[in-house]
Amino acid sequence: MHEPHAALWYHMHMTITKLGHCCLVLENNGTRIMTDPGTYTTQEVNGVTGIGMILITHEHADHYHAESVAAVLKNNPGAVVVSNGSVAKLLAEQRIACTVVGDGQSATIAGSLIEGFGKDHAVIYGTMGQCENTGYFVDGAFYFPGDNFHVPGKPVDVLALPTAGPWMKIAEAIDFAKAVKPRVAFPVHDGMIVPATSGFVAAMLKNFLAEGGTEFVPLAAGETKTF
Repeated sequence: MHEPHAALWYHMHMTITKLGHCCLVLENNGTRIMTDPGTYTTQEVNGVTGIGMILITHEHADHYHAESVAAVLKNNPGAVVVSNGSVAKLLAEQRIACTVVGDGQSATIAGSLIEGFGKDHAVIYGTMGQCENTGYFVDGAFYFPGDNFHVPGKPVDVLALPTAGPWMKIAEAIDFAKAVKPRVAFPVHDGMIVPATSGFVAAMLKNFLAEGGTEFVPLAAGETKTF
């Protein structure tokens, strides 16, 4: 069961560096958390230090790349890997320990509260790509959904918003953000958007999300912003 943690919901001035696609480094309360080191960011994760936790939403290669996880752990031997049961089995094959936080579960790790939301990857077509997907809520403020539009049902300050992929369309992203109602949202799962069209996508999201009271902030690979 999720523990009440409403007191943590406020503007936390967290800093987020986007390494690419869904791989981020979140700095909050003195902890640096990396999310979804996948095949789109194999070079970018090399040399990153100061990481206390690695969050992995699901097993697809653009979110979980075993060699990248091993590289991050080599440079950050004290980091704790957090994921769901399905990814934990794959990590065990690589002899990598994992703290399991699945749907409806929570744990306090490296001083941060991590809560899991959702069970299934969004449908691509039929059974293609179906696997366990867990969205992660960090310190009652930041929500990283992975590949699903699961609404956590509690206040969200900063939302990592998927914006492109074979499992979604832009209308679903807009409706998801309007349902979550975060103070601010920025794009993830956008590795397949080419630079020539990124401005159009950002402008569309900015306009539609403003209707629901959410500020959409573009965040490119390699960029750092404080929210």
